[in-house]
Amino acid sequence: MNQLKAGAVLNYVIVGLNIVTGLLYTPFMLRCLGQNEYGLYSLVASVIAYLTLLDFGFGSAIVRYTAKIRATREKKEEWSLYGMFLSTYTVLGLLVTIGGIVLYFNTDYMFDRTMTPDELYQARVMLALMVGNLAITFPFSVFGSIITAYEQFVFQRCLTIIRILLSTAVMIAVLYMGYKAIALVVVQTVFSVGTLLCNVLYCRYKLKIKIIFRNFNLPLLKEILIFSFWNFLGAIVDRIYWSTGQFILGIYTGTVAVAIYSLAITIMHMYMSMSTSLNSVLLPKITVMATKNGSEKDISDIFIRTGRLQFYIMSLMLTGFVAFGYQFIILWGGEDYAQSYYVSLLFLIFLFCPLIENVGLTIMAARGSLKFRSASYLFVSIFSFILQLNLTKDYGVIGCSIAIAIGFFIGHWVIMNIYYYKRQKIDVLRFGKEILRISIFPILLMCVCILFLNQIELPCNWTVFSIEISIFISMFTIGCYFLSMNKYEKSLVSELVKKVLISK
Repeated sequence: MNQLKAGAVLNYVIVGLNIVTGLLYTPFMLRCLGQNEYGLYSLVASVIAYLTLLDFGFGSAIVRYTAKIRATREKKEEWSLYGMFLSTYTVLGLLVTIGGIVLYFNTDYMFDRTMTPDELYQARVMLALMVGNLAITFPFSVFGSIITAYEQFVFQRCLTIIRILLSTAVMIAVLYMGYKAIALVVVQTVFSVGTLLCNVLYCRYKLKIKIIFRNFNLPLLKEILIFSFWNFLGAIVDRIYWSTGQFILGIYTGTVAVAIYSLAITIMHMYMSMSTSLNSVLLPKITVMATKNGSEKDISDIFIRTGRLQFYIMSLMLTGFVAFGYQFIILWGGEDYAQSYYVSLLFLIFLFCPLIENVGLTIMAARGSLKFRSASYLFVSIFSFILQLNLTKDYGVIGCSIAIAIGFFIGHWVIMNIYYYKRQKIDVLRFGKEILRISIFPILLMCVCILFLNQIELPCNWTVFSIEISIFISMFTIGCYFLSMNKYEKSLVSELVKKVLISK
């Protein structure tokens, strides 16, 4: 339980660090790289992201099946499971390398219409480096999943914090010395390999993990493959949603549009991380509840309780961005990225509902019920992809973003809520009523801020912006505490404030 609580706290520390470093580092990177090279860097990263799909969803399978096997306390069976996964991931690493070679030799064919010869050369170099990184990462990522399965969240999160701080500092130094996108990829590769090595050493000497490459449980492997397939299908859908846009824009419009879209994706990831960070520490606990046949009310309660907590965080970010986001984009990215505000706004609005319900996916993963989600999302993503192709040609980055938002609304807002209610027996109707009731104040506050900003023209600088945001956050926090929160939520806030005061 201490690991669970500490892991949840450290997750939000990581989220905060990612946001702070993103806010401070990204403008510096944008200005050092320039819009074209930043777009190129983002495009190559989005292309290589497709190779990560060859994970086939085994990461979640390691966590799930380790939790189940540890309950029987059969160590040899557990170690044999890890040997089976490590063998599988080694083969996947080889497949990644082959896929990367194919992409490398087809770079000119894919992007020669919108890129210069120099940009194509840089793309090939970055592609080769990223493929090499993935080829190493695949087999050794098993050990990170083992640490998660053992609920050793403190070590993992502390290692992540160290990596964020050191890698960001090194990349700033590299950019300051005049190096460009290729150097950033080299730095990321070095830190990735270092993190993997730390995970291996922790499993070997702290957790006393052994790897046995014999006595593989073939019926279990078949069960794992079925479970992982639906995770894999879900990963394909996610990749279509968030990486295909950059790929299509790279083909039809060029690196500038990719840069605008990529900055919006960066903001979206900051937004998403505030919701998804809690779920990673809940998976082992929910797996135990599902394995022991926890009641429908218990599952609904954790869905609603977690969703309400996530609502306060996500609604603060969403309403704040609606009111102050345009000003923020201009200050942060520059006038050239003004269009990123509208792209970001589309994503944040249509992500709001699925993100406050994100624990539902954790419940489904614990129950091994991801089949429907993956299958339905696949059809929706194909529809969205076709829509992206058509709208991007006529309307550029905005058209591409609208196509993604439409698909997201159909898949997440409509289909999944029906499924949660009908098949997972999660009381989404009660959840919806509670969310509507506690959303009144945030919406009113947002409207008041927008009216105020439209009536009074204030200077656009960081000082004024910081004062506006500070006032907004203070009013939001106080208003939600007295007008929206229940006793449990108020007790969490009070406990947090007491700990902060005592620590001082």
